[in-house]
Amino acid sequence: MKISPLLSRAFIALTVFALTPADAQDINWDRPVSPETQQSDFKSLYEGLQSAHANLYVHRPKAEYDALYKNMEAGFTASMTLLETQIAFQKFTAFGNVAHARLDFPGEVYQAYRDDGGRTFPIYLRIADGRAYVGEDYSGVDGVSRGDEILKLNGAPISEWLDRTAAHISADTPYIAHSLLEFSFPRYLWVELGEVEEFDLAIRTDAGVKALTVSARTKPEQEAAALAQTPAFVLDGDRRVAKMLDDDLAYLRPGPFYNIEDTTAFWDNTRFIAFIEGAFGEFMEAGAEKLIIDLRENPGGDSSFSDHMIAWIADEPFRFASAFLIKSSDEAAASNQARIDGSPEAAQGVSGLFAKKYAEVPRGEIFDFDIPYAEPRDGERFDGDVYVLINRHTYSNAVNVASVFQDYGWGVIAGEKTSDMATTYGAMETFELPLTGLQVGFPKAHIIRASGDKKSDGVTPDWTIKTPIAATQNDDVLQALISRLND
Repeated sequence: MKISPLLSRAFIALTVFALTPADAQDINWDRPVSPETQQSDFKSLYEGLQSAHANLYVHRPKAEYDALYKNMEAGFTASMTLLETQIAFQKFTAFGNVAHARLDFPGEVYQAYRDDGGRTFPIYLRIADGRAYVGEDYSGVDGVSRGDEILKLNGAPISEWLDRTAAHISADTPYIAHSLLEFSFPRYLWVELGEVEEFDLAIRTDAGVKALTVSARTKPEQEAAALAQTPAFVLDGDRRVAKMLDDDLAYLRPGPFYNIEDTTAFWDNTRFIAFIEGAFGEFMEAGAEKLIIDLRENPGGDSSFSDHMIAWIADEPFRFASAFLIKSSDEAAASNQARIDGSPEAAQGVSGLFAKKYAEVPRGEIFDFDIPYAEPRDGERFDGDVYVLINRHTYSNAVNVASVFQDYGWGVIAGEKTSDMATTYGAMETFELPLTGLQVGFPKAHIIRASGDKKSDGVTPDWTIKTPIAATQNDDVLQALISRLND
């Protein structure tokens, strides 16, 4: 389906970056924060991360983190706004290079700036192997085309700008950071520079290297530019699709593994289960012998949704992890208890089991939480060939789904390697800084993929199908897979 790239970016930004509390709009991000408050909450931030994080120093030695803490603490000498404080604290947290340790950027601040006529960099990047290309161009400048390589921005190599903006993003690897910058580079460039009038670029085109200047543009100007150009194919992340592609080939795009039909009941899987039942019913009736499950651009969600889909293919009990190793901490126990207090029925589920463990296991120790196996579906199941499409924007539980199909041998994985990890530090909880009220996310668990591979890594496809640098009007990746199946 072809939709506005700007709408697609907005959806992904919401699901990946801005899962903020419902009352986030009530926070005064302009309110001043004194140096004393900054220093006190900065101390609480580091102590909380040391206490709660499943493995704070897995990617950064403690000596480096301590040195950064000392250096930043000494710099808190003047009043800052709450937003500036949040940005500083997040850069400190992101230093650890763990995606699930973070202070989420207040997306409503950037959205308000844009809605008020704020101007930003009008190009979204496509980043491959550390090199930046024009992914989507809303500049209105002649001579800029999708796929052109950006060499310099304002006189500095683009690699320096990638590093500078990626410092705001919690990510285990540069690959993850760059996949997220494809959605957020204009925003973090605004965080770094504020509002500016124009940007000087050096771009490599088919005709050679050229210098040009692009003006910062408002949201309406960028939307007008999007309407004036030939649209490129983008996957609609907010749709569930089930259809037959030909007589024996079925296509399933499950969409996010949470309730997109009714966001007031985010984790109610009733409608999702009905969709999956209807989809496979259609496939079975049509006599499908092959099935493509498309997880590209999928932000993830919860296994209480995805397990129902997998159960249609599984021929033995399954689970997304071989081990779920949780660190006992006051912060994790308090976050879990808050969930129970907010929804008492949670005490009868996994949160209740967590609460018992936190009461038993001494603080700082690791316990192995036994994840129950999901069962194959009773009755009729799909027993044809399965092909799972993934890409660098397959995140969270969608990565787990791909790893289950690969590790249990239930499908061929095709596409490009996920940037998010199958073995990872995750199961994020939060604690609150006492004076500013800023929310800090932390991973309580080390999650080992079903195969038992402890290496932190994404899902590598069995069949590599590269995503084009410059998007065309067609779904080239899906067509490449179909062509391979028809050979």
